[in-house]
Amino acid sequence: MIVSLPVHWIIIIDILAWTFFHLAISAICLKLPLKWFLEDRFWFRTFSFEQSGKLWQRLFRVKTWKGLILDGTIFLKKGYSKKGLHGTKSRDLMVFAAETKRAELTHLLSILPAPLFFIWNPAWAGWVMILYAMVFNIPIIVVQRYNRGRISAITSGLGKESSRLM
Repeated sequence: MIVSLPVHWIIIIDILAWTFFHLAISAICLKLPLKWFLEDRFWFRTFSFEQSGKLWQRLFRVKTWKGLILDGTIFLKKGYSKKGLHGTKSRDLMVFAAETKRAELTHLLSILPAPLFFIWNPAWAGWVMILYAMVFNIPIIVVQRYNRGRISAITSGLGKESSRLM
């Protein structure tokens, strides 16, 4: 801990800091154009080892708990709800898959501020903040990769259409 503060201030600062980080990162990611997420970027690719989402179901039984995760759009009143498909046409599926990439990026970036909490928290609490960041964000990332794998299996033959959407 670099800064020494009373416990009640540490708790207040932790809550305010996480609120700020979650909202700021979400707002930044919402401002990124859909076109950016429609493009095939390496870090968002569905890899063959994921088996179109089957890996995530086998390892984490995603279908049993994914419905319990709140969609961030209920808090920000913006964005694209991923609680269900917005249609079954190829464009609808591609937009849904692109929005899973936006959500994945948002939650990956939301893990990054966790080490900052060591500045004003005792070491044990800093580690709790890192654990919080992982427990809060990794399940959502897994759901996005699961959903995107399933959708990309359906849309794999629609590459030409995605270029028309941009």
